[in-house]
Amino acid sequence: MVLTISNKGWVVIPAEMRKKYNLAPGSEVILVDYGGVLTIVPVVADPIKRGRGLLTGQPSLSATLKKDREFEKKREKRLVHA
Repeated sequence: MVLTISNKGWVVIPAEMRKKYNLAPGSEVILVDYGGVLTIVPVVADPIKRGRGLLTGQPSLSATLKKDREFEKKREKRLVHA
């Protein structure tokens, strides 16, 4: 999709994209420069609330780390007693 910048520096976001990303007049976006690539990113009102439940159903990271540490302790004991 090609957009044209106006004399005032304005860019019009097509209606289909505004609907898809729920952008209404007054919505805030961030312009991000990824080393030569410009990206328009909608501002999330409450990123913590929005991210809640994102990893539901995934293994607990703390449980996995605890299990790994227990394995390492057992391994260390075997090496010391060998």
